[in-house]
Amino acid sequence: MGSLSCQKDLFDLDPEIHYLNAAYMSPNLKAVEEAGIKGIRRKSKPYLLHPEDFFTEVDAVRKQFAMLVETEAWERVALLPSVSYGLAQVVQNIPVKPQGNIILLSEQFPSNYYSWQRLAEKYDLELRIIKPGQDLFSRSEALNHAILKAIDDKTLAVACAPVHWAHGLRLDLDAIRAKTLAHQAWLVLDGTQSIGAMPFSVNRIQPDALIVGGYKWLLGPYSLGMAYYGPALDEGIPIEEAWINRKASDRFERLVDYQPEYRPYAGRYQVGEASNFALLPMLRAALDQLLDWGVYAIQSYCGQLIKEPYQALERLGVQIEPEISRASHLTGLYVPDDRFDRERLQSLFREHHVYVSNRGAFVRVAPHVYNTSEDLDALVYCFEKACR
Repeated sequence: MGSLSCQKDLFDLDPEIHYLNAAYMSPNLKAVEEAGIKGIRRKSKPYLLHPEDFFTEVDAVRKQFAMLVETEAWERVALLPSVSYGLAQVVQNIPVKPQGNIILLSEQFPSNYYSWQRLAEKYDLELRIIKPGQDLFSRSEALNHAILKAIDDKTLAVACAPVHWAHGLRLDLDAIRAKTLAHQAWLVLDGTQSIGAMPFSVNRIQPDALIVGGYKWLLGPYSLGMAYYGPALDEGIPIEEAWINRKASDRFERLVDYQPEYRPYAGRYQVGEASNFALLPMLRAALDQLLDWGVYAIQSYCGQLIKEPYQALERLGVQIEPEISRASHLTGLYVPDDRFDRERLQSLFREHHVYVSNRGAFVRVAPHVYNTSEDLDALVYCFEKACR
């Protein structure tokens, strides 16, 4: 696994655009676009589709994702349409403790909040919302400490992410997982803003569920994502009863011989019509490329790309969490009002075609392997011109 050079030629990005916003939505690889077009054309000749075609590519993608998150248990991987769908499977099957609590992060992405809120209302559970510390340069440490302190014997689950979606703070998943196991609580991870760009090992962390939207760091299409479901969910009840998720469903001539058993492990949780002949080849092509690059190399590329520009931003007065506490592919830059004209900054971003996201007092920067030093130079230039 060597170092990566810039991969911009593999994408179809306008040359004058500085797109530093993969956390919003990734651009398509050219290969992903081609796979989607080819997939759409397959349905023009449905007589060329065979029963096995409904299963082979699905399982191939499940195996790719298993490799990406470092597990051999590919049958514990399921295809999903969204994170909310994947979380609904978890919430439906989690054991409820009387007078229990669920631990969430403040400003967590809504899809990883609403399902838990409904469960809490149904069973009169406590939602414990954990906030980062107020001191910018110890926010990650304080956040992790507060999560660990909140876990007790009444905790049903800690529902969080490897990095916070808005500001990129890292969570100490090793410590969090150890404590959830000690208190018989589940660990449910939304990996949408990390899997595909930052190393993660299912074998090491052993979450009860890891759910990932496909259109960001997986470089896949919208409306298709992935999940890993651990042993705690092996015998659960899915939220829909798709025919294809039943045992022996590949024998089309016997589909009306109704089958009480599901396909093994996470096979029961896959979305109906998972064999999407347009979207599935797109995700497969994207995962092929990610596995070829390697997530360690992607994270390293982003780290090298931002190193000097972030030092320049700090000299201007931008406040950035220490490198050890944040991700390289997604960083929240704190913009003090007394140092910068924020309205002017946003105007400069638009004028110079710099694409980032605004999250409260933070500017979220999310580079990828298609970005160049010129993209970061444009970002720094806008901050320079917006200084008070």
